[in-house]
Amino acid sequence: INIENSCHPRTESEWENSFALKMFLFQFVNLNSSTFYIAFFLGRFAGRPGDYNKLFNRWRMEECHPSGCLIDLCLQMGVIMVLKQIWNNFMELGYPLLQNWWSRRKMKRAGEQNNSKDQLPQWDRDWNLQPMNAHGLVDEYLEMVLQFGFTTIFVAAFPLAPLLALLNNIIEIRLDAYKFVTQWRRPMPARATDIGIWHGILEGIGVVAVITNAFVIAITSDYIPRFVYAFKYGPCVDKGYRHEKCLRGYLNNSLSVFDMGELKNGSYHTRYCRYRDYRAPPWSPEPYEFTLQFWHVLAARLAFIIVFEHLVFGIKTFIAHMIPDMPKDLCDRMRREKYLMQEMMYEAELEHLQKERKKNGKRYHHEWP
Repeated sequence: INIENSCHPRTESEWENSFALKMFLFQFVNLNSSTFYIAFFLGRFAGRPGDYNKLFNRWRMEECHPSGCLIDLCLQMGVIMVLKQIWNNFMELGYPLLQNWWSRRKMKRAGEQNNSKDQLPQWDRDWNLQPMNAHGLVDEYLEMVLQFGFTTIFVAAFPLAPLLALLNNIIEIRLDAYKFVTQWRRPMPARATDIGIWHGILEGIGVVAVITNAFVIAITSDYIPRFVYAFKYGPCVDKGYRHEKCLRGYLNNSLSVFDMGELKNGSYHTRYCRYRDYRAPPWSPEPYEFTLQFWHVLAARLAFIIVFEHLVFGIKTFIAHMIPDMPKDLCDRMRREKYLMQEMMYEAELEHLQKERKKNGKRYHHEWP
């Protein structure tokens, strides 16, 4: 019995928090799995020419576009932010519209069969509207939290995400107003002290967003390789950094060489081909091994991730400390109200005791007994 009681929520608020967390995790994994795959796994395990990794020794692993995985990630985010939000708005308004049309059609047919020409009263027509979702505002919160995740987690790859989210929210405010007024029954009000578990979920998304954007900038984009080339291998080494000239030759430097003669099948007119990687050429003592530049880029990426995360989290902590969740004047007023409430309770209890003593004929004093 104790085990069963521990597995089930004790109160309705605990059940709602548990349900909201499960729904969020399911939707988050379902909607973000493709973006995480493109950002951090696509093309990372493909291998190199002549030694490609194959799934079940049959299918080659996917690779990114020659321009990099950042373009693929940007396109994926654009499709999600545009098409998904259009579909959500259509379903939120179209589904109750269709249901209400069908219910009105059935009522009209029933009136024709009964030869009744009287119009239904307003309260009856309101009752025939669609009831609000059984889970209350969970779906609305879920939609906004998922949108917040799309807006922040990969904002470095798709900077237009906040603008698209703003435009969607402006449109959705009017659609929700029309839906609540004309398509849904009036919902039953319920008091709530806060937004519940959604606050913790938003905090978690903020932490994940900082870490993910650090990895996107360091690993998915070419920012760190360009930076290392400009200061270590480019034409401006020990001459000062000027962006226009210091990146000359970067593309040629980022391409490795493969000997086409090592392939067993086919004849090729060119002897060598180029591919994106930092590997030694085939004529070196250790062909196709990672070069020193590869390790320099890897170290710079890890250093950038650590510095970026600590810097952003430090700024976040400083701002949270400088701007409290509750203003000082509001805290003072709450403390004053609490003090006045305690004083009123004290006076009421003192008055009650004085009446009891007068009733019993006992001597009473003007102090707390």
